[in-house]
Amino acid sequence: MKLVGAFLTVLMLGSVVVSTASAEVTVNLQVAADGLTAPLNMVTPPDGTKRRFITEQIGVIRILMPDGKILDEPFLNIRHRIPKLHPDFDERGLLGLAFHPDFKNNGRFFVAYSGLLPGDSTLDKVVWYDHTNYVAEYRVSPTNPNRADHLSERILTKIDWPQFNHNGHWIAFGPDGFLYISTGDGGYANDWGIGHNVTKGNGQDLSSLQGKILRIDVNKMDASKGEAYGIPADNPFVGRQDAKPEIWAYGFRNPWRCSFDMAGSKQLFCADVQQNSIEEVDIVTKGGNYGWRVKEASKCFDFVNPNTHPASCESTGMIDPIVEYPNCNVTQECKGLSITGGFVYRGSHAPWQGKYFFGDWSKQFGVRDGRIYVASESGGKWTMEDVKVANMPTFNSYILAFGQDVDGEVYVLTQDTTGPVGGLAKIYKITP
Repeated sequence: MKLVGAFLTVLMLGSVVVSTASAEVTVNLQVAADGLTAPLNMVTPPDGTKRRFITEQIGVIRILMPDGKILDEPFLNIRHRIPKLHPDFDERGLLGLAFHPDFKNNGRFFVAYSGLLPGDSTLDKVVWYDHTNYVAEYRVSPTNPNRADHLSERILTKIDWPQFNHNGHWIAFGPDGFLYISTGDGGYANDWGIGHNVTKGNGQDLSSLQGKILRIDVNKMDASKGEAYGIPADNPFVGRQDAKPEIWAYGFRNPWRCSFDMAGSKQLFCADVQQNSIEEVDIVTKGGNYGWRVKEASKCFDFVNPNTHPASCESTGMIDPIVEYPNCNVTQECKGLSITGGFVYRGSHAPWQGKYFFGDWSKQFGVRDGRIYVASESGGKWTMEDVKVANMPTFNSYILAFGQDVDGEVYVLTQDTTGPVGGLAKIYKITP
């Protein structure tokens, strides 16, 4: 996510043109869950139970049972590990959830969250940095499948974060069985300032874990050597002295919500929140460089003059997005302020097969004006269409994320406040 509009002078938004189909897709929205606070993920474990696990930004995981009821007792509550969140707007919190592919047998699952700086942080970080982003492993309770073992936490990764925003930290297991982690560029705006590479920004700095998609092996570790995870041998930068071996792809600003296609070639889609002018969707491939901060989406970018796109830049080998659209921060002919990544539809409605449902947080900061979109591929080219909500013509919520169940149906996770408060969030199932 990103801080939007004039809430602060710290902006993180995106710019420009997209090939947009003239038609629109019509959907209905059915309430699947309500009474939540800032739901950022809805994940179904690979155990055959069809339970859907919902993460709330405040630090709680709840279980939505197949009968549509949310259990009263949380599956996991780590609110004590998360800094006090700003009630008006915040990008920290419980950010990611992933279940081990063999969860049915081993009970292992993983969370990504913003926590306090650890006690061994250097003095300069204690003075200037905001928090630390963690990826941690937990295990399910041996006596209750609907409760986690709260004492089982094992920290895998910890990255000290200079600012409160651009955290990324979506996590998921890929079809290869490895854990993928998205990381933002560290925060503030334009990928510069405290905690950012002065000359090229964190997105282009292969010695930094920020502004990347990481890929690790959670099944290989050597506690005697202090190793919390293994490095897949085919990661693209293994063996290079100037690069972190965890990196799978780079050049990202804030890859907020990503997803693997359930079918087809199981491609990795990431919506990367951009700066002031454009928003973008990428298909992420091994070793790919997605441009930030040399480029904002497909346009050259000048971090000193972020609203002016240079005519040329050194962008050899950089990969442009499959979809981009103008940001409302700089133009009235726009689609939103902060892109929210979604899922490729693989449900029962045949006409939607292979379409990528996604959205935007809102077209206005202080007004609930979230938008749902769909992208379709034909002949190697992607087009973007508006989504009309037929049964809710006055649909007006902030869109935080999307979810997908084991049947391939897609859900939209919404909130009626700008900040993680209120218990006013709903999750809707997208239906024909």
